[in-house]
Amino acid sequence: MGNRVADHLLLTAAPPLAAVFIRGLSLSMRIEEVGREHLLDCPQSAIFSCWHDQLLLILARAPRGPSKALISASRDGELIARTIAHFGMGVIRGSSSRGGGRAFRELLREARTDVDLGITPDGPRGPRHCIKDGVVQLAAMTGRPVIPLAFACSRGHRFASWDRFLLPYPLARGVLAYGPAVVFETGEDVAQFGLRLKKGMEEINAAARRRLEDYGVPAV
Repeated sequence: MGNRVADHLLLTAAPPLAAVFIRGLSLSMRIEEVGREHLLDCPQSAIFSCWHDQLLLILARAPRGPSKALISASRDGELIARTIAHFGMGVIRGSSSRGGGRAFRELLREARTDVDLGITPDGPRGPRHCIKDGVVQLAAMTGRPVIPLAFACSRGHRFASWDRFLLPYPLARGVLAYGPAVVFETGEDVAQFGLRLKKGMEEINAAARRRLEDYGVPAV
């Protein structure tokens, strides 16, 4: 009984507090957005792809309209899902290890609408910065462009988790970078597309870090 009450309080109180914290942290930082012209080059609904460790500040900055994010069906995923709701984003629950088939079918249904979709292609358990099949298959089956996202900052804490999750420090300098859309080409080998997407993710992450270096500060 006590555990259920504690879980209820956690799931009720933590998400709004987390949303306030994320917004406040974002406002305290000097965050520059680069590559936003790639959104103008991609007017149709897209798949946004970012690494799991960079998710925190991307939540507060990246959405451009109606959007839904793929979130793990775990207990931690429930906290994330409820927090995301405070940023006006919908969620699709599931992962490669839990509820993946159902979640993928829902992603396919949403892909027939004008809702942007958000995926962390190395989540929820890694390996870190490795493209899994889900985002590749989704792009191949729907024809949607995939826009790589990256976030880098000058000061912050890296947790000792599988993804080395990044918690930026207040007043740090940050860069949110958008990469050129990666589009599955008719007749392309799925594995080859996955390699192109991985390259796009690596390039936009390197670009975000270089932008910080232009200001004379390294990325954490």
